Amino acid sequence: MIYCYIRIGRGTIRCAEALAVAVLLFLVAPAPSSAAEERTGAWVDEVVASVQPSARQALSILAAGEAHVYAFGISDANLYDIIREDGDLEYERHVGTSAELAFNPYGPVFEGDGGLNPFSVPEIREAVNWLLDRNYIAGEIYGGMARPRYLPINSAFADYARFVDVARMLEQRYRHDPGKAEAVIGDGMRALGAEKENGRWHYDGEVVELRFLIRSEDERREIGDYIASLLENIGFVVRRDYRTAEEAAPVWSGADPAQGRFHLYTGGWISTIVRRDDAGTFNFYYTPRGLSSPLWQAYRPSEEFDDAAERLGRRDFGSMEERSELFAVALELSLRDSVRIWLVDQISVSPRRKEISVAADLSGGISGAYLWPYTLRFADRVGGTVRIATQNLLDDPWNPLDGSNWIFDMMFTRATSDYGVIIDPYTGLYLPQRIERGEVTIQEGLPVEKTHDWVSLEFSDDEIEVPEDAWIDWDAEQQRFITVAEKHPEGLTARRKSVAYYPEELYRTKWHDGSRFSPADVVMGIILTFDRADEDSKLFDESQLPAFESFKRHFRGVRIKSKSPLAIETYSHSYSLDAENNVATWYPDYAHGPGSWHALTTGILAEKAGQLAFSNHKADRLQVEWMSMIAGPGIGVLGGKLREAREQNYIPYEPVLGKYIDKNEASERWRNLQNWYDEKGHFWVGTGPFYLQRVYSVEKNVHLRRFEDFPDHAGKWERFKKPVMPEVSVSGPRRVSPGDEVEFVVDVSFEGRPYPAKSIKNVIFLWYDAADNLVRKGEGQKAEDGKYLIKFSGRDAQGICFGCNRVEVAVVSSLVSIPVFEKLEFLVLP
Repeated sequence: MIYCYIRIGRGTIRCAEALAVAVLLFLVAPAPSSAAEERTGAWVDEVVASVQPSARQALSILAAGEAHVYAFGISDANLYDIIREDGDLEYERHVGTSAELAFNPYGPVFEGDGGLNPFSVPEIREAVNWLLDRNYIAGEIYGGMARPRYLPINSAFADYARFVDVARMLEQRYRHDPGKAEAVIGDGMRALGAEKENGRWHYDGEVVELRFLIRSEDERREIGDYIASLLENIGFVVRRDYRTAEEAAPVWSGADPAQGRFHLYTGGWISTIVRRDDAGTFNFYYTPRGLSSPLWQAYRPSEEFDDAAERLGRRDFGSMEERSELFAVALELSLRDSVRIWLVDQISVSPRRKEISVAADLSGGISGAYLWPYTLRFADRVGGTVRIATQNLLDDPWNPLDGSNWIFDMMFTRATSDYGVIIDPYTGLYLPQRIERGEVTIQEGLPVEKTHDWVSLEFSDDEIEVPEDAWIDWDAEQQRFITVAEKHPEGLTARRKSVAYYPEELYRTKWHDGSRFSPADVVMGIILTFDRADEDSKLFDESQLPAFESFKRHFRGVRIKSKSPLAIETYSHSYSLDAENNVATWYPDYAHGPGSWHALTTGILAEKAGQLAFSNHKADRLQVEWMSMIAGPGIGVLGGKLREAREQNYIPYEPVLGKYIDKNEASERWRNLQNWYDEKGHFWVGTGPFYLQRVYSVEKNVHLRRFEDFPDHAGKWERFKKPVMPEVSVSGPRRVSPGDEVEFVVDVSFEGRPYPAKSIKNVIFLWYDAADNLVRKGEGQKAEDGKYLIKFSGRDAQGICFGCNRVEVAVVSSLVSIPVFEKLEFLVLP
């Protein structure tokens, strides 16, 4: 699966779009050398990653040639100027990073010290929105390299453009109003039994002290100081606890919220892909279904909000209109809930030396791009060692099921992974990587469209019948799948069916330890989806239940249609808006990294024995170590389980996997893994273009080497060199009267040439009057390539507020899925 939310899952473009790209880019590829023609896998031989928390110091080492890439987004305006002025540096611009204020919602009284937690009250959390001035944060703290953010959807993504009218209304409702904030917070504090004495809040005879975790490495330190001062001004005592990511994570993410080790935290997130569909956002950020960590398990959204979030998360809507209604509800309720308050969307740059080229994601930059390990190279040669600096590494353990979710780590775990489908860094659409093609069937009437030819899309007049032999559930005691015929003898239907077709050569794919890929690697992932959420299993983890319960509501079955070549059918009531993103591949890349059946088995045996746990939540509950498959004392435990498995020639879940693994394969796998462990000292085994040579936990270094048996040519993804981002301007009259017929012109271009109309999806406009009332919303009319018209009649101006009006325009391209916004102000005179 492809996992998109991360802390701070060979395509064919349609002919028309391919022509548009060619016309716009004028890219002339140099004649390849013989080495380049023969190269498979990665272009470079090695990647060495190290930590440099200071962005300013990172620029110094880049300039000195001691590193080639700084894989962390910089949003400091002064540092941006340094990058632009250095002739040896270039940069990738991206918009997926955001800053937040996260609250501990437990309470009203902590179990740890009996202290009061004001932020257990939703109304108090909501009121902090009015206390903050996001324009100040964006303009003064970030120097203009950020945009104010109020909502859980990034202002650069498609759903913000779809719901821009709702967004603007909520942004107006929650704009800076410190007087209102203080009044609401005061009412909430008194309702809790607190009293204000001598300008300070007291509870049960003690001053109310807020423990504020403030990240110290970047702009969040200044943000924290700003917010702390605001809270102090309204009567709170604030203890400012400055910490790095490594120091803060065990408190805000790892500790039990009931212990009250923090009240609020300056968090940061990066969406590593361009989000075409943000319907799952509310589930992730506001409910226990988002993550298994203790903080998420303390979230208690209102019933109405939880229902809207869960329905959006499993795409339980029959039309775009119904989706819009759910979105409007969820957006409003997210601000009432406010377990996290969004502060800004950052405009970030990731610097690199000019002799390096690499594909970057428009949202996630270099570190977030799934394609970076496939495209990283020196401009003048094949091979070599690339040195990458990043802000942090190795704070949390690595394991594929529930290990580190930090972007610093995920960048390098992804380099060791491969995928059934991989994400286009400019559009967010899935492209086939290991699969050959896909088929999607959708119930008639549902809002799904397709862009690329590698997937077929058909609509069914009726709901889709699920085959009787499809697997729909799991019996942990008997270790077998339960079929649709057993669980639903009356029959079962689905809204979506997808089929992922793998090529014959899939089974020539090798894991890094030399083992051949097997259907068992895929089936293991299906088993673990159920087994970890089954109370009868020794692998049961209660933190998996919220997400699994939501999954069960839409899952309708999975079926191995063919073993050779492998073809997998998946049935579901959930769907995505794009056919490409509806293809479920079940390739064994898990939420936090790659997992072969045999390497995972060492961890499964350790957890079943009560010695280690995949999730932080279960490790904390059992008082055992959170499993790391790369370093630390748990490696010895995994080594012991490997010896046991090898001695027994063990086959996990044998009633099922025994049909896909024979004794010879099991023996070979255990022998390969033993040799790998003896040589490398870890259990991190993937199928990606790099393998993990070694980690150095104390020094915080990660060493990757090119996997020579990777099957694809190194140039497979070379086409992702530069995004075709529209450049937009709006022109028109600056003074109008209510009776006038008014025409505004929207010019859309790229590098001075008109943007092809066939590559423009929407030109949306909003007209606001002088009182910020929405007068009209609509779409521009195409005049010709690169030119769109917005026309207003005298009737449109009836009842408006005279004065300075504005028209806002959002242009959405099919070549890059980041909307481009522009506006024009004009006077409406009586």
